[in-house]
Amino acid sequence: MRTTVLRMLTALTCALAACADIMPVPDFSLERIGGKWYMAGFATNAQWFVTKKDTMKMGTAMLVPTEGGDLDLTYATLNADGSCWRMTHLAKKTDTPGRFTFHSQAWNNDNDMRFVDVVYDDYAVVHTIKTKEGVSEVLNKLYTRSSDVNADLQQKFTQFSKDTGILDENIVMLPKNAECPEA
Repeated sequence: MRTTVLRMLTALTCALAACADIMPVPDFSLERIGGKWYMAGFATNAQWFVTKKDTMKMGTAMLVPTEGGDLDLTYATLNADGSCWRMTHLAKKTDTPGRFTFHSQAWNNDNDMRFVDVVYDDYAVVHTIKTKEGVSEVLNKLYTRSSDVNADLQQKFTQFSKDTGILDENIVMLPKNAECPEA
């Protein structure tokens, strides 16, 4: 147990030092990022994820650009009991295109979100630094336009996540799942 905690602390320290320099993709297009995405991959060393990762499944994300340049984020995942887990955030633009910030009321944390790799009709890799009570964690997500994810893209996401300090066992490609009905 002590070794695992030390490995996680070391990875987190490395990740935070490296992640501060991770920049969004050049020439980010807010309009082209909009639409429906599948949340296909998830990677973080956060303790809540370590205990929940085996039960997580693919969900959807609707990204809707606002007139002011912000981004409405709506997430939905169908639970095993048929209910839907939903969450929404308004991600506020920053001076850097492709970088947004928001406060999560549900988790009471501040989020610095960056689109670091995007092929608009295929996939997006999103890197977020979440900070709560002075403690920061890294969360990487792989969004795809299709629920099918090829091996090359899985490998690209895995390598990026490792490069940002995520332990191998905390990088997950989420299993396919039925979708929530429209709200």
